[in-house]
Amino acid sequence: MLVFDGDCGFCTSSARWIEARLPEDVEVTPWQSCDLDELGLTEADVTTAAYWIQDGATPQRGHRAIGRSLIAAGGGWRVVGRLIISPPISWLAIPVYGLIARYRYKLPGATEACRIP
Repeated sequence: MLVFDGDCGFCTSSARWIEARLPEDVEVTPWQSCDLDELGLTEADVTTAAYWIQDGATPQRGHRAIGRSLIAAGGGWRVVGRLIISPPISWLAIPVYGLIARYRYKLPGATEACRIP
């Protein structure tokens, strides 16, 4: 399952893009529709980053969530996902994801609701 911020237009657009590429059995869900306690997450977690949730595994945050979703999408996206979560590309993906998350309210499709407090 990919958990994203459903109040953010940029996040919603991005989530819908990956959802169209994922197998039907993979959920893409706004955190506002999730039981965060059941997932082991807090509101502070999910308002600052996307999360990849897989049974029996530790939730993956930020660039790792994006990488895992691309891996699950398969095909050529699998290669891109593996690159994102593997050094040395992951060393760059960490700060790039942080910048995108911090300034998502300035990206296409975003609104002021996307601003992280």
